[in-house]
Amino acid sequence: MILGVHVSGVDKLYQTLDVAHELGCDTLQFFSRNPQQWRKDYLSFEDVKEFIQRREKFRITPVFIHIPYLINLASPEPRLYHASIDAYIEDILEGEVLKVDYIVTHMGSHKETSEEAGIKRLIEALNTILDKTKAAKVGILLENTSGAGSWLGYKFIHQKQILAGIKDKKRVGLCLDTAHAYLAGYDISTKKGLEAMLAEIDKTVGLELIKLIHLNDAKGKLGSHHDRHDHIGKGSIGVEGMRNIINRPEFKDTPFILETPKDSIEDDARNLKTVRSLRKD
Repeated sequence: MILGVHVSGVDKLYQTLDVAHELGCDTLQFFSRNPQQWRKDYLSFEDVKEFIQRREKFRITPVFIHIPYLINLASPEPRLYHASIDAYIEDILEGEVLKVDYIVTHMGSHKETSEEAGIKRLIEALNTILDKTKAAKVGILLENTSGAGSWLGYKFIHQKQILAGIKDKKRVGLCLDTAHAYLAGYDISTKKGLEAMLAEIDKTVGLELIKLIHLNDAKGKLGSHHDRHDHIGKGSIGVEGMRNIINRPEFKDTPFILETPKDSIEDDARNLKTVRSLRKD
């Protein structure tokens, strides 16, 4: 099982690798900069070199960057829309320097215009980004959402429409967030519900496009559309639901990243232990 966590709260980016290694992780996700602010500076050559060296030393792979929250590639507001495209291009180029594998992104909010208009803007943004970074190897993963507010991506027909509009698809895949799926209305707490969701994904875009799973329990009711994560086995998906997801044969070689609550410094270790105990070897 390829298992890791989202690491934040460190002074230097390369320290995310130290945290992941201490937790016994195989893979890693992090923010490359403050997720609540626009870029203020760039990584130094020394920090990049140290990151690459520590990753090789600890043998952590694959590595994922999560895009900052401010970026909205579906925004109807021109200034934010174009700033988001520029920032995304910068993040991909920085990811290329760091030799990361993928950037994970929510699909943006259409801000109460329409889903159709938001998807159109997102497709145009992604085509621009992919064209301007065509020399890069860093992939883009579209993450499903809980459907709060005007956010796109809470049903997989959105991903199908987006992929259909992308000209160069070879660097684009999916990130499946389990909490988001449940809160969007997919009852993956049951084996039957999980199979139904996977069948829908396979029919609309293909299960082979799932390159990452955000393994999170859900805090809230089925279909509530409130984006709240819970500890593994402690939320609405529950122990058996988590066990079913972890042991799906389709996900045998798919990386799992935990984005579970960090109420204390022991939480990541505790959730990782729970996941490992649910895994059938």
